[in-house]
Amino acid sequence: MESWWHAKVPVREMARGLKRHKSTIFREIKRNFWADDAFPKKYAGYFGHAAQLQTDKRRSVQRKLIRHPDLCKAVIARIKQGWSPEQIGNRMIYEGAKLRVCQETIYRYIYSQEGMDQELWWYLPEHRKARRPRRARKRLPPKPLYSPSEEPEQAHQTCNGKIMN
Repeated sequence: MESWWHAKVPVREMARGLKRHKSTIFREIKRNFWADDAFPKKYAGYFGHAAQLQTDKRRSVQRKLIRHPDLCKAVIARIKQGWSPEQIGNRMIYEGAKLRVCQETIYRYIYSQEGMDQELWWYLPEHRKARRPRRARKRLPPKPLYSPSEEPEQAHQTCNGKIMN
């Protein structure tokens, strides 16, 4: 990818050659683009070796609940008390805790290997052992206030928005 970038090959062609979507290539270039104010702009660009070093550095950072065992214990205690991850995350914000985690971090921990070993999924409100796909998490539309059989008589006697007598 680095040689294509320096040869000014269009991103669409790079994506086709790598069998990836063009947005994936753009994201990779944006994430790992190297520039330094100490060097002239002609030396800035995408460099494969530097990109790999940055990726390795990002992956070596442990997750927040692994790095902070006290925070992890507090979260697990609240989960076992019946709190949902949303309640835990929002409560930490409300209390102004210095160390806090969002609900997504808690869910990731619950469904990680560590959380599965402790069977934390059992304490969730719906007791799901496997997480639903993202598209299945959307809420249903609200139910109508009344059924069509319970509609007032006037609802059927309208013409262009005007009630007919």
